[in-house]
Amino acid sequence: MPGIENRLRQHLDAIDQAGLRRTLRPPCGIDLCSNDYLGLALHPMLRQRMAEAVLEAGCGSTGSRLLRGERAGFARVEERFAAFKGVERSLYFSSGYLANIAVLSTFATAGDVIFSDERNHASLIDGARLSRAQRVVYPHNDVAALERLLDQHRAACQAFVVTESLFSMDGDFAPLREIAAVCRAKAAALIVDEAHAVGIYGARGSGLIQQAGVQANVFVSVNTAGKALGVSGAFVAGSDLAIETLVQQARPFIFSTAAPPAVVAALEASLDLIEQEPERRRRVLENANHLRSCLRIEGESQIIPVHIGSNEMAMTVAGELQRAGYDVRAIRPPSVPPGTARLRVCVNADLTRAILDSFAEALAAALQASSCAASS
Repeated sequence: MPGIENRLRQHLDAIDQAGLRRTLRPPCGIDLCSNDYLGLALHPMLRQRMAEAVLEAGCGSTGSRLLRGERAGFARVEERFAAFKGVERSLYFSSGYLANIAVLSTFATAGDVIFSDERNHASLIDGARLSRAQRVVYPHNDVAALERLLDQHRAACQAFVVTESLFSMDGDFAPLREIAAVCRAKAAALIVDEAHAVGIYGARGSGLIQQAGVQANVFVSVNTAGKALGVSGAFVAGSDLAIETLVQQARPFIFSTAAPPAVVAALEASLDLIEQEPERRRRVLENANHLRSCLRIEGESQIIPVHIGSNEMAMTVAGELQRAGYDVRAIRPPSVPPGTARLRVCVNADLTRAILDSFAEALAAALQASSCAASS
């Protein structure tokens, strides 16, 4: 098949020339890049409960949940997560990507308009594309611009506003109170992706929706379980009516094999630990504040972007840090806009002040060395 092979080769050559070739690299060194913010992925309680559940329930679910993949544990953990979020019901999906695709492609239809923050995650962008609704992108966190755009599309059957609560590449927060107020005034349905906030923020760790006090104004939220919760999958949380609609109509739910039943045991253990050990949440944010102070980078979240700009330089700095024993990865387009390549440093609860201090020194040295090399 020379035609398709030539086309693929040309495409890969273009990726190489742009400095955008990606590689599959296993964990190596001190974790300063993963989303395991609370350090639960390797927690003994989660591992033990999941291992015991595998021996009891087996490895696979054998079918979709509407076929033979349903287990009592799914309903049990969904009920518990709904209570955790303070809503009527939740539904578990095998990944956050599937959950976002399901939400947007199910609820938004022809005649509707989806208003999406320009820095939303790829899964939200793809979900909007798969819907039959018109798509309108608004400037990042610009509530005034969002309000103007909503006014310009008053004829829409239904308006949906979609935002992350904590943005994954910039580490900044959405102004949820202001967005919720606009949605309430304009009769728009607010959809919030809490992927990087659930487990950490709010009085009980349920997320920024609870912390902002806007739960009554949120149509549904998407809550990834593979980040702070340390397991995998995602919960969509909302009203009974919204969740039942997903069960009946969401293609990613209907036509996907259910997650392994043993995942439920790990999820329940994770929720137990979030409830029983609130100090983990405090430690994450304390560590983030300390590292931000060392790096002189403003912000408050556990996601700390170190902006570099050049794809090649970002890769060079990341490589230097990896050789020094720190697992940090370069983030390049299309994950971020062209010319904004960066290191996405993520702080977790298990890091010590000594590690953070030594990392800050190593980063400063790597940045200086790469800058000198670029100018010579």
